[in-house]
Amino acid sequence: MTVPVRHRDALSSLCNNQLTLTKHSAGCLLVYLGSAVDVEIDSAARVLVPPELRAFAKLDKELCLVGMGSRLELWDAEQHQAQEQATLVSAMPDVVQNFVL
Repeated sequence: MTVPVRHRDALSSLCNNQLTLTKHSAGCLLVYLGSAVDVEIDSAARVLVPPELRAFAKLDKELCLVGMGSRLELWDAEQHQAQEQATLVSAMPDVVQNFVL
């Protein structure tokens, strides 16, 4: 996972002010800040995902870019399909069953 610099700086600033994200805040900071990398968007509007993040996310050849509200998620296509199928066969929470668009 990557966190953009502006968000990473804001999160770091908040954490210095004793913000606790979880019971194990040091571990949370290790995950969110310790593995963050700065990336550049090239002239073709592409971003190179570093090898260690590709390995962590199990990104292989075929990928799926999914719009999730205000963010995008990058999935391995097979993992995304499996997750989607698992979600479809599971019972929906009550709050979602009564949700009307």
